[in-house]
Amino acid sequence: MRRLPIYFLIDVSESMVGEPIEQVQNGIRNIIQDLRTDPYALETVFVSVIVFAGKARTIIPLTELYKFYPPTLPIGGGTSLGYAMDFLMNDIDTSVQKTTLEVKGDWKPIIFLFTDGTPTDNPSRAFQRWNDKYRRGCNLVAVSIGDNVDTNMLGSITENVLRLKDTDEHSFREFFKWVTVSIKTSSMSVEETSSDELKLAPVDGINLEKVDTEHKCRVDENFAVIMGKCQTTNRPYLMKFGKRIKQSVIEGLENFNTTDFKLVGAYPIDEESYNSLSDNSNIKPNINTLDLLGVPTCPCCGNQFGLVVCECGSVFCVGEEMQNRCPWCGTEGTLSQCGTEGININRTIG
Repeated sequence: MRRLPIYFLIDVSESMVGEPIEQVQNGIRNIIQDLRTDPYALETVFVSVIVFAGKARTIIPLTELYKFYPPTLPIGGGTSLGYAMDFLMNDIDTSVQKTTLEVKGDWKPIIFLFTDGTPTDNPSRAFQRWNDKYRRGCNLVAVSIGDNVDTNMLGSITENVLRLKDTDEHSFREFFKWVTVSIKTSSMSVEETSSDELKLAPVDGINLEKVDTEHKCRVDENFAVIMGKCQTTNRPYLMKFGKRIKQSVIEGLENFNTTDFKLVGAYPIDEESYNSLSDNSNIKPNINTLDLLGVPTCPCCGNQFGLVVCECGSVFCVGEEMQNRCPWCGTEGTLSQCGTEGININRTIG
């Protein structure tokens, strides 16, 4: 039987924490449920899920639909797109059946790449490898989640670059319906016409647009993500702040814009899974606490203050106790104000 391999290559960097990762997770589940009702898809489609942050790993290898169980997606540090593309190509080499003189191999793999940020590695070597050896034998659809992705860069590896303009629940739901229809149409095409050219569904009527990659988009940092550790449970968590651009209220500077980051939420993470997907980069970008609007409670234990900075520079949570202990370095002391100049703290590379 000739298979139609479908790969989901999913960015699980820190900026995806919270609603985006939950919506992608729910979307994958809905896709599988819907495809199981389609006879063409049941006959041909095999699905794999690969996630990447600073590193990459296979969550589910190529699996036929009736055996596929939708996974829980982890979170990691970094956005190593070059590493992810190399990982994908290596998996294609080992998992996809090639055509030989004796047997017809699998149909062209279809890869849906989801990302919401800028690579934290240099993907040029992996991109060159892809374009030289894999691009003609695969169908790659690159999806920018939001406006923080260099779509011109994605255009160097595929002509199918799409932007999901809104990231609310309705937009995600309609987007994944579009993915499902595209897979169904492609599976029907290989069954009925033996054509393995990609058959994407129309994007009319949904918050999805095909990007003209000849025009460079403005790349910006939409989120500041801070890692903290729970003083009570010793578990790590991420605090996500969304970027806001607004007009200055300072007299004489009304024509200038100012930037701050407003709290989106705080989320517990699995430390082992996070570390296994994070790179070992020594890059330590920082942000001043005065640029952060809102203080979350600890998502692990409920302590009132989830963003308290130790003398060691690390962030942890504090409750009602006067005496506290930093779970990162063990320093003990009492809580005090940071002053009018704020404190520069580490943020994740996203």
